[in-house]
Amino acid sequence: MDCDTLVIGAGVLGLSSAYYLKKMDPAKRVVVIDRFGGPGQGNSAKSEGGYRTLFTSEVNYLLADSTIDWFSHVEEDLGYDLKFHNIGYLWLLSDEQYTGWKDALQIIERRGTEMRTLGKEDLERIIPDLVTDFRDDDEAELLGLEQVDVGILGVKCGSIDADALVRSYEQEFTKLGGEITYNTKAEKLILKPVEELDIPGEPFVWQESHVVGAETNKGEMRAETTVVACGVWSEMLLDPLGFDSFMRPKKRQLFAFKEPRLEGLLNVKGLNKYGVLPLTILPKALILLKPELSEGSIWLGCADDLGRPFGLEEDPQAEEDYYTNNIYHALVKYFPCFEDVRPMNMWAGQYAVNSFDGIPVVVPSPGMIYVGGASGSGIMKADALGRIVAALNLGEEEAELYGGRRLKVADLGIHNRNVERESLII
Repeated sequence: MDCDTLVIGAGVLGLSSAYYLKKMDPAKRVVVIDRFGGPGQGNSAKSEGGYRTLFTSEVNYLLADSTIDWFSHVEEDLGYDLKFHNIGYLWLLSDEQYTGWKDALQIIERRGTEMRTLGKEDLERIIPDLVTDFRDDDEAELLGLEQVDVGILGVKCGSIDADALVRSYEQEFTKLGGEITYNTKAEKLILKPVEELDIPGEPFVWQESHVVGAETNKGEMRAETTVVACGVWSEMLLDPLGFDSFMRPKKRQLFAFKEPRLEGLLNVKGLNKYGVLPLTILPKALILLKPELSEGSIWLGCADDLGRPFGLEEDPQAEEDYYTNNIYHALVKYFPCFEDVRPMNMWAGQYAVNSFDGIPVVVPSPGMIYVGGASGSGIMKADALGRIVAALNLGEEEAELYGGRRLKVADLGIHNRNVERESLII
């Protein structure tokens, strides 16, 4: 064997898994490979870096809440600057939407998750740039825009620098003696019989088989356990084995703006200690705005669903037309300050969407562990998922998350999956 554990993917899920695999079993040789030249250069680098605790699923909440606590630990105790800003998460809703949210909000309230409810008058006073009423706007009616009647503010929510987080895992992993080889592409998983007979065509259906590593552009790498943690590219390795990745890739785009007319959004008092607009979801089309404090800009994305095809793209590119002739028309109605403002930068990545229940999967198979299907929430759940992968590799029934809470590893599997379907998906 070239190593005890081979981790394919140096994004946030791969490196968090590698860190805990090495930390929980220091004697093992753990090697990470990635096709890019550095950590987190795939879809982790394309993330908007939002985090939240407003989930209806208890499992989703545990994954996110414990990981957010880890972010604080990394900054305060380990000394990394993650640009960890608790600016909050604000959903803007019409009265009708708010009524439809009642059951979900009751679940969140019973759990004790901290949130605030803001009325229309509060929102108009605190966010002067926001338009809440479209009753006399024929164009808004044509667009089917919802009024803004209520705001739901998640308090333990905010923004983090995804690149800084990934690099913190990389450094902590290598401090433990972990190894990383970049510019190394896994091209195929190696499937062998447990007892090889040296007969051409093995493994046969009557043989017990297992994954023993990967073929790469630099040759074979053999391992006792192979962890597949390469996001949307996982299907390229798993599909040839007939192993379902429970994930479909979907393109997501972000647009960055830095313009004097938007400075009011960076000067919003009363919702967080930074005096800026929280991460904000508009009532129509799931358009999201996020102040980026490190550069004094506003990032914008949209979680479009129907009309945005599933499909793996080698190098996804942002489409300016998607903003100017699509998102813009709804955005400028809610925030007229965006009128005639064009993005200074734009980029695109891909969500690994688990469209069944919106919750990540951690699935064992002989010689292999697959972690993925995070549906765009891999950053905010990364620490918990890395601990679950390591616990599964050690044969433990439960993983201890940061802060001491525990979760059964089988709950995120398939055969004994025990999760609630998430209703608050972006």
